[in-house]
Amino acid sequence: MSSLRLAVLGNPVAHSLSPVIQRAALDFAGIDGTYVRREVDGRGMEKAAAEIRTGRLDGANVTMPHKSLAASLADVRSEVVRRCGGANTLWMEGGRLRAHTTDPDGVRFAWAHASLPDDAPVLLLGAGGAAAAALTALEDRPVTVSARREEAATTLVERVAPGVPVVSWGRSVPGAVVVNATPLGLAGGMLPGAVIADAAGLLEMNYGNGDTPAAVSLRARGLPVAEGELMLVGQGAASFSIWTGVDVTPTVMLAALDARRRDRRSAERR
Repeated sequence: MSSLRLAVLGNPVAHSLSPVIQRAALDFAGIDGTYVRREVDGRGMEKAAAEIRTGRLDGANVTMPHKSLAASLADVRSEVVRRCGGANTLWMEGGRLRAHTTDPDGVRFAWAHASLPDDAPVLLLGAGGAAAAALTALEDRPVTVSARREEAATTLVERVAPGVPVVSWGRSVPGAVVVNATPLGLAGGMLPGAVIADAAGLLEMNYGNGDTPAAVSLRARGLPVAEGELMLVGQGAASFSIWTGVDVTPTVMLAALDARRRDRRSAERR
């Protein structure tokens, strides 16, 4: 069997931890292969899709801002891609380029691993692709959606889950698990204070360096928090299974992230 060639495609992509977790999965499964970051524009996405079609690349993850383009480049799109409008996983099967999004798998894994309450309502913040994936994953729960542009939240709900209520930005849902599908807290800005004050838990869909202010606040109150890295490994394990047919528990990937953090702290102390 030839070496498996995988990549994560995006712009920017230098921050991506996907190579760390997918390298761990390859090693755990005993599969010879590589997984690299590739910063691409639209033409680069088209080139990568052509490489998958011809076998020069065996599969790819796709991150922002190219998830919608990834879906449009595929011959076959899964139902969840059609609902969410974007794809994060590309591969060839049956002679056709296929697109799927494993982000809902990431949401479900993060929820379970962090022991977020199953009986709590959900307040979903955001109206983009990440919010669409979360809404798909959590549609069997009582979900309320809120976005800084209320019309965008309404459009999201009409497309993905008609009937889900929309509330104005900053309005809280007492006792809800807050699912943050916005960059607020990581790239500047804060989540509304009332929303955090009334929350029963938090799921951050993005990841960065350190805890967000919202995560710090909820942890100080003894409430469960699911960091974005849990989301990352949940969706990454699902992508790995698609490419290889091998199920690797996301905890293998989490261990790789923990080892990376320990190595970085040790290097900083030297």
